[in-house]
Amino acid sequence: MSIPPPNQVPPGWYPDPSGERQWRVWTGTSWSDVTRPYGDTTHQESVASAIPLIMTLQWLLRYGVAAIFAGIGIVTSTLAHWPGSHAPMPLWLAETSIDTGLALLTAGTALFALGLRELDGKWGVAAFIPGYNVVATSERIIQRVSGKSGGRRVVSQMLLVALYVTQSHRQPWLGVALVVAAADQMQWIQALLDQFAGTASAREPVAS
Repeated sequence: MSIPPPNQVPPGWYPDPSGERQWRVWTGTSWSDVTRPYGDTTHQESVASAIPLIMTLQWLLRYGVAAIFAGIGIVTSTLAHWPGSHAPMPLWLAETSIDTGLALLTAGTALFALGLRELDGKWGVAAFIPGYNVVATSERIIQRVSGKSGGRRVVSQMLLVALYVTQSHRQPWLGVALVVAAADQMQWIQALLDQFAGTASAREPVAS
């Protein structure tokens, strides 16, 4: 296969660079394994409709997950050391930290809301409920990859977050719980992207 188009070329259908008489999908960063014969408009419309979802998943992978979990970490840590606590931080630092954490949570929530909209194909009430849209998006991503309900996996992620929020002021090392939850979520997002891109045989993350 020849060298792919430069990254500034938008995702879409292009003549197959291998020379075959067919179209192939360019995801914006790489060639996928999705092809269609010339004149096959039905298949073209099916995969082309997934391109906005692919782009949204990439944003979630690069920015959304990090923003949500970093925001949770910053807000939780700041509240544990708020002026007046047993180990207070300066007021100016506490206010700056809480503003930063809330800004990250807002940005992450917005990206997950967009992700839920693309996964469902429409805007729904769930997309506008902070926190719940993160849970719903994660569940749908896992379901698409594994073909079965992602509820149990999402619950395990939520328990890790809850453990950190409720116990990190006593056990700071529990910050690793956030890292594990974030890594798990990123792994499932990457697995769904692999399905669209046709790489790694659409591998499913190994259950822990």
